[in-house]
Amino acid sequence: MKVNQIKLCYKERINISKCPKICCSQDAANLYYQNWDKNEIQLQECFKVMLLNNSNIVKGICQISSGGITMTLVDLRIMFALILKSLSTAIIVCHNHPSGKLEASHHDKNLTSKIQKACDFLDIKLLDHIIMTGEGNYLSFADEGLL
Repeated sequence: MKVNQIKLCYKERINISKCPKICCSQDAANLYYQNWDKNEIQLQECFKVMLLNNSNIVKGICQISSGGITMTLVDLRIMFALILKSLSTAIIVCHNHPSGKLEASHHDKNLTSKIQKACDFLDIKLLDHIIMTGEGNYLSFADEGLL
C-alpha cells in the first residue's frame, strides 16, 4: 500500500549574521512596521509571526492570516507547523488594528493565552504580542504585563 511522502524543509536565504537581533518591543515593532504593506495596514486585520533563534536573531516573518476590518481568524495549528518547521525557539506575534485603537480586546487576550499555553508545552518562548496601527504606534503585551 502506498502513502504520500511528507518532507519538512526550511532554507535560510540570508546569512544569519546579517539578520536583526530583537532586544526590546520597539525593535520588534519597528521591524514589523517596516515589513508591513502600508496599503493594507489600515484596511484589514492581519496576523503575523516573527520567528527567532535562541539568541533572538530574526529568522523571518510570516503572515498567518488576513481577515476583515475588525478581526482575523488565527489557526494555531498552521502557525505552530511553521514555527516547528523553522526550528525556531522563540516567537513574537503581531496583528494590526485598522481602527487605530491601541487596546487589547478580550479576543486578543484569549488568543494570546492559547498561544502561550502551546508555547509552554512545546518549549518555545513567546516573547511578545504586539498590536500595530497604521501610523507605526504599537501596544506590547510584554511591556503592559499582559503575558
